[in-house]
Amino acid sequence: MIRRLFKWLAVLSIAGIAIAAGGFWYTFMSPYGYHPAEPAIIDERIPEQDVFVYGTLRYDWLRWIIMGTPAETREATLKGYRRQDLDIQPQAGAEVTGEVLTVTPDALKALDRYERLGVRYTRESVKLENGDTAWVYKRLPE
Repeated sequence: MIRRLFKWLAVLSIAGIAIAAGGFWYTFMSPYGYHPAEPAIIDERIPEQDVFVYGTLRYDWLRWIIMGTPAETREATLKGYRRQDLDIQPQAGAEVTGEVLTVTPDALKALDRYERLGVRYTRESVKLENGDTAWVYKRLPE
C-alpha cells in the first residue's frame, strides 16, 4: 500500500515538473505565448543598455531563467516615483529603490517578453538619481 502511494506521488511529481517546464517554455521561449500589439524598438547597434528593475526582476535566479545568462546589478534609485504594487507612479518627493542591469539587445528582448511589453507594460527611458539614463517597465492602464 505504501509502495503504491510513493509510486503515484512520484508520477504526480514528474507530471507537475513537466507541466511547469512546458509553461516556462510557452511563456518565455515559444513563438506562441506572446504577441505584442506593436514590436518594441531596440537599437541593435547599441551593444549594452541599462534597465532599472524594482520588482521580480531583482531576483538573480529569475533573470537567469528569462535571459539565459546571469546579469550583474548595481543598486540605484529612481526619484520622483513611488512604488504601487507591480507598478511605479510619478509622485514628487518620492523615490523607488532598485537595481540596474546592463543587458544586450537579445536580453532586452527577453525582458520585454517577460514583462509582456505592449500588453501589460510599456518600457520608458528615465533618469536615475546618479544621472544615468535607463529603461524602466511601467504598467499599462487596464
